[in-house]
Order: sequence, then structure tokens, then C-alpha cells
Amino acid sequence: MRYAMGVEYDGANYSGFQSQPDSPLKTIQSELERAISIVANHPVEIITAGRTDAGVHATGQVIHFDTESIRDDFAWLIGTSTNLPKDISVKWTKKVPDDFHARFSAKSRKYQYLIFNSRIRSAIWHQKASLVYAPLDEQKMHTAAQYFVGQHDFTSFRSSQCEAKTAIRNINYINISRLNNFVLIEIEANAFLHHMVRNLAGVLLEIGEGKKEVSWAKEVLDKKDRKYAGITAPAEGLYLVGVGY
Repeated sequence: MRYAMGVEYDGANYSGFQSQPDSPLKTIQSELERAISIVANHPVEIITAGRTDAGVHATGQVIHFDTESIRDDFAWLIGTSTNLPKDISVKWTKKVPDDFHARFSAKSRKYQYLIFNSRIRSAIWHQKASLVYAPLDEQKMHTAAQYFVGQHDFTSFRSSQCEAKTAIRNINYINISRLNNFVLIEIEANAFLHHMVRNLAGVLLEIGEGKKEVSWAKEVLDKKDRKYAGITAPAEGLYLVGVGY
């Protein structure tokens, strides 16, 4: 039998989602596999929709696992959550067809990048949002972001460690909005390259601070060269908020 789970976590205290062989570092995957294995009463390996980096959070991560243990959905949910640390939680559990795959069945992924835009740092949000002291023009950021919508070669926005065979991705939309001191970047695409969202955010932040013109976003995209894209925005502002199937 195959089950899917929706997972939420605060990634601040973890070295990313994916477990590394022979590594003592704490990961989201290792905590989930330990907790699910307790409920299943046998070792369980999980597959995830998106392998988030160290410090990245999720409110809509999806995983799947196989088991012959018989439990109802609520028992999987409560039993797993009970055995997890307080900064990881299971939001839902569902029995799925055997051909469902958390990663390869996904049609889209949605991320949010949260920016705390203030001259004074926050004690509450320091690991939950990216702090930017300089005033940001979110309208310019939104206008610039529209150059990225559609199917493009995003080589300028992939990390040197990216293992994807192609840099072509299709962004469905990017919206940028403000609520008081918070600026939110919302982005949905069929898939993302390694560090793609953070590198996109880095370009948009330079435009929002007035360091670059709006048209610079298209120039960087057209270059197809990572060295033209500037900074990688900090991990703590990034959230995986949804996966579409």
C-alpha cells in the first residue's frame, strides 16, 4: 500500500530535507522516516515532492511511502505527528494508488518568499523571513518579475550544484505584494532548478532597492549565465507552500 502525507516544517534547525549517507546532520527526511517507522512498526523510506535546502520552510510539502501495515488515515496522521519534533507536523494523510509518486506525479509547485522590510530587525521573524533594511519598491519588483513568466531557459538562475538535465522551466505566475513591513513573492511553476527561487528573488531585491532598472531582469534572463544574476537571497525567507497533482 502507498500513502501520501502533507507535511509542514520550520527548517531553521535542519540541514535541509534530504538525508545524507553517513552524515550526523539532522534532516527533515530522517525525522519523518523515524516517526513513520514507529507507527508502521518497520523501517520506512519516504519520497518527497521537493528537496528543500537548509533553513527553508514548508507549509505544503508532500511525501509518499510504502507499507504493508494496516492503519487508518487518522492513525497515520496522529501517530506520526506524535513522534515528530515540535517543528515538524503532518497536516493530512491519504491512501493513494501504487503509481502515485510525490515527485514525478507533480504538475506544479508553489513557493513564497517572505521579506521583512524594515530599518529595525525583528526578534520574531529573524528565522522566518529575509530581512531587508533598505526600502523596497514592490511595484517595480512585480513589473520586473513578469519577464520571468512563461517558458524560458533559466540558466542564469540555477546553482552550480544543480543536477537538472535542462534549465528550461515554465513559470505560471509571479505576484509580489506588500502588507505593512512584509513583502511577499509568490511563484508557481511546473518545476524549479536548485536555488532558482532564491536567485530570482535576489535579482528582484536589487531592482526593488533601486540598484538596478526593471529591464535588468530580462537582461539577466537572456544572458543564460549565472554570473550575471547577482546574489542568492537568504534561505530563511523561502517556503514551499503547495504541490499540484
